[in-house]
Amino acid sequence: MGLGVVHALKYDGWFGVAGEMARRMARLDWPLDVRDERVALVPVPLSKKRERERGYNQSAMLARALGEYIGLPLWEDVLVRVRHTKTQTRLTPGDRLRNVSGAFGVPGAARNVLRGSHVVLVDDVVTTAATLNACAAALCDGGARIVSYATFARAPALGDRR
Repeated sequence: MGLGVVHALKYDGWFGVAGEMARRMARLDWPLDVRDERVALVPVPLSKKRERERGYNQSAMLARALGEYIGLPLWEDVLVRVRHTKTQTRLTPGDRLRNVSGAFGVPGAARNVLRGSHVVLVDDVVTTAATLNACAAALCDGGARIVSYATFARAPALGDRR
């Protein structure tokens, strides 16, 4: 299982693989402080346009299944994508940073829920962490105390050594 299965979930609608991917993610050797403090899973949100095109958010599917395995609730409404961005697939690391800068926010009502919390941000794949970092910045600005990351796979970035 690797990037092929991520692609199948993300672009080909292979919903059935989300549970197995989450099961494997649940086996992560979480640091003790993260296990003790984490209160919820937060999926990386898609833009309304991309979710309409795809019909689903693969990160939310993973987070929902992961939550069932590790006993954490899913907070889908505390982080939103405030603007549509280009796909990151073929962008350089610098372009990725610029592409997602300011693309995420926390709705006003979610600030009370987030205040002082330790949340786990869930995505399918990490390449340069630009998206995860932009999401974490928005969550921290919105009141989260700590943001940990959980992804299924890591993809090589442009410029990575083979």
